[in-house]
Amino acid sequence: MGRALGTLGCLLLLLLLPAVPGSPHRLRRQPRPEGRLSGSQSADTACKNRPLDLVFIVDSSRSVRPEEFEKVKIFLSEMIDTLDIGERTTRVAVMNYASTVKVEFPLRTYFDKASMKEAISHIEPLSAGTMTGLAIQTAMDEVFTEEMGTRPASFNIPKVVIVVTDGRPQDQVQDVAASAQTAGIEIYAVGVDRADMQSLRIMASEPLDEHVFYVETYGVIEKLTSKFRETFCAANVCALGTHDCEHVCVSNSESYLCDCYEGYTLNSDKRTCSAVDMCEPGRHDCDQICVSNNGSYVCECYEGYTLNPDKKTCSAMDMCVPGRHDCGQVCLSNDGSYSCDCYEGYTLNPDKKTCSAVDKCAPGRHDCEQVCLSDDLFYTCDCYQGYTLNPDKKTCSRAITSSLVTTEESCKCEAIAALQDSVTSHLEALSTK
Repeated sequence: MGRALGTLGCLLLLLLLPAVPGSPHRLRRQPRPEGRLSGSQSADTACKNRPLDLVFIVDSSRSVRPEEFEKVKIFLSEMIDTLDIGERTTRVAVMNYASTVKVEFPLRTYFDKASMKEAISHIEPLSAGTMTGLAIQTAMDEVFTEEMGTRPASFNIPKVVIVVTDGRPQDQVQDVAASAQTAGIEIYAVGVDRADMQSLRIMASEPLDEHVFYVETYGVIEKLTSKFRETFCAANVCALGTHDCEHVCVSNSESYLCDCYEGYTLNSDKRTCSAVDMCEPGRHDCDQICVSNNGSYVCECYEGYTLNPDKKTCSAMDMCVPGRHDCGQVCLSNDGSYSCDCYEGYTLNPDKKTCSAVDKCAPGRHDCEQVCLSDDLFYTCDCYQGYTLNPDKKTCSRAITSSLVTTEESCKCEAIAALQDSVTSHLEALSTK
């Protein structure tokens, strides 16, 4: 019992000590002033913080008990409530680490508080070791990239990391943190309970008294919300009616800069924006036709070509597929176009589409000596009267005229002769009697 009271006394003493200048902030347990809003209620009075690309890196190693990790998630949700969340204001990512690192969601995923807090509620601890250096390196390599939602450097949006840990890093932090800060990333270090203060000071940005925080237990970590709210809040120089930016107002300390939406460029007056002609040479990757579309562009293809699934390149269409051409007989595909032709024995009409049968008996098309008889696709030869067609079926010879009797007449003569011979024989026989 006495040991417990002694521990409680030491804890109360620590909570009542003021922060030493140059030392990390220690939040004291104090009664909540009357009328002060808490949790999600404070969201209604959240100031318009300057736009940030903010990444939370939370320790979920074995030393963080499940109920303590739940307190961290409450802290994250309350922090979300105090921020001006949006695609063009503050973007938030959350990373979870132990011996490994998991990007719970990057900067590009959620632009509303409800979805963000819902995702945070489902985060599970990883357990095992405390690889803080690896987590910061992963943030640089995989989260602070334009592909993952970080705004371009030209937007002048601060890149901020808040590391929450209760232990000593099991890897090298100093060089990684120095690289991050050189890359323009501002690091806040929040230590809880057994956190190694020297490690917090090594990883945090200068001045340390503004970037290193310590709380005795996870039970009071949410108290840091108001401190960060004060840190991130700025005079709302971009409030409606206080600036003359046409598109985007970017708060810059006590002043502001104007910027433009993607696909637009800032005019020389530094206030208004003009759509960029995205179809200028070098700005697009269309294979054939670029169509500018209000700061963006789409690709199209020449007639006879079709846009490929990559929405950039084009392939020649087979114009001879049924239904795509109007050729009467033969369609010849030709690199996105086509021409018409005809079967043998037909000729293409002047409309270049339909065909007519060729007159095989036209001069120069046959080799008949005298008469050509056309029969659709073919022809035969014949001869004038008095001529006969030779065996070559092409040439003609004069017919031979003869006064000799015909076969029929010859037969008649032979019959008559035979009858005469028979009569003569009978007469001779009678005369001899």
